Amino acid sequence: MAGSLKDQLLKAGLTDKKRANKAAEQQRQSAKKAKTARKAGQQMEDERKQALEKARLEKLEKDRELNRQREAEKEQKSRLAQIKQWIQQNRIEIPAKAETAYNFVVDRKIKKIYVTDDQLNQLARGHIAIAPVGESFDLIPDVIAERIEMVDPKAVIRITPEEAPEEDDPYADYQIPDDLMW
Repeated sequence: MAGSLKDQLLKAGLTDKKRANKAAEQQRQSAKKAKTARKAGQQMEDERKQALEKARLEKLEKDRELNRQREAEKEQKSRLAQIKQWIQQNRIEIPAKAETAYNFVVDRKIKKIYVTDDQLNQLARGHIAIAPVGESFDLIPDVIAERIEMVDPKAVIRITPEEAPEEDDPYADYQIPDDLMW
């Protein structure tokens, strides 16, 4: 008895041709469904892998951004520490007997510091500058102020010496004294 099971059943008369074809069709359909299910499963697996890869790349980019921010914060802290150290090492002592008030502007607010007459003249000429330290202010040499400005331009308050008056200025002959008190 050689041959397929279908041929053997047809010869034995246990089934007819119509039923055999119907069984073969069902077998093909079930095979096709299994194949599409495998493909769909494969496709779902591929989509899942792509989604995981995308999520991994997004997380990696987010981590890089956080690391950049942390590095920037560390760098900012180190710059501020360096500036604070320069100010502490090079500050000019203001004697307790300083009676001359010097007004200057910080963040659109007028602040006052008491200095000696010699320090007032140096401030007016631009030889010394003012450095905010917390809520107080210290005087520092102009050379140090330039160095600090290279690191952080807003960390010092420099008073630029007055420039030469314009040629057509009608009040050029009338200089305003530096120690003028309002």
